[in-house]
Amino acid sequence: MPLVKHGRIVADSYVRVADDAPVASDVAVIVPAVRLLADAAALVQRGAPTGVLWPNDRRIAELAPWLDRLALVALAFPTFRDGRAYSQARLLRERHEFRGELRATGQVLRDQLLFLHRAGFDAFEVTKEKDTAAFAEALQRYSIFYQPTGDGRPSALRARLSRGPSSTVPERQAFVR
Repeated sequence: MPLVKHGRIVADSYVRVADDAPVASDVAVIVPAVRLLADAAALVQRGAPTGVLWPNDRRIAELAPWLDRLALVALAFPTFRDGRAYSQARLLRERHEFRGELRATGQVLRDQLLFLHRAGFDAFEVTKEKDTAAFAEALQRYSIFYQPTGDGRPSALRARLSRGPSSTVPERQAFVR
C-alpha cells in the first residue's frame, strides 16, 4: 500500500505483525493494540522501531504509558464517515505531546487529507495507487489557516500578531485562496 509522509511518496519501512506471529528484533513493526497491551514491556524494549495500530473505539489513555517508547501510532478509519480518529490524533499531539509518526490508515479519502493533516497526522496510507500523487500534492496547496490545530503551524491570527503592529504587508496578501 502506498504511503505519503510529510508530503512525499515514500516506501513503508514498517511490517505489520499479526496477533500471534513472532516479532523480529531487527525490523520496524506495527503490532495490533491488543498485542501491544498484552506484551508492551517486551515490545517497547526491542532494538528496532515499534508502532501500534490503534482502533478508534479504544481510549487513548490506555496507550499513554507507552507513547514515549513508540515510534509510530497508526489510527484506524474503518469508514470515511467515522471521524473518531481525528479526536484521537488531537489528543495524541496536544494532550500527550506525541512526536512520533502519526499515520492514518483505512478509509482515508483525499478530500479529507488536509483536515487529517491539520489534526496532526503526518503519514497517510493510500488505498488507491492512482491517488498517491494527489495526496502528496494536496499537503502543499495551502500555507495559512484560520483555525489553530495540532499540526504545529500558527493560525492566521497568530501569524499576524507575530508580525507586530508595524507590519507593512496588507492583510489580504497573507491568505492563500
